[in-house]
Amino acid sequence: MLPPVFQTLKASTAVKAIVGTNPPRVYRHGQAPQDVTKPYITWFLVSGTPENTLSETPGTDRMSVQVDCWHQTDSGVEILAQAVRDAIEPVAHMTGIVLNERDTETKLYRLALGFDFWPAREV
Repeated sequence: MLPPVFQTLKASTAVKAIVGTNPPRVYRHGQAPQDVTKPYITWFLVSGTPENTLSETPGTDRMSVQVDCWHQTDSGVEILAQAVRDAIEPVAHMTGIVLNERDTETKLYRLALGFDFWPAREV
């Protein structure tokens, strides 16, 4: 029912080179654990909409997600965001850069990317 964000990022060599492998530091619900090793990725489901038709049950759903890249350096967050984009684009549509900031509390750089997944419904 949820888009394969973690599975897709976990399969990327470039992403794992930055956020680790055992397991990769990719967290759902838009939050990472306290004192997590940096850099890391968070993601959350923004919305989900069935692809309705007049004649049959929806076969797919559109799932909009936001994937946030967090890094200690400005250049590092850009490299991480590029790796995330390159990993996800073969299976989803990138809809934009949602946010580009430096968090005032953590002092981490954050680049947020929007994607739309169109997963087929399992019957």
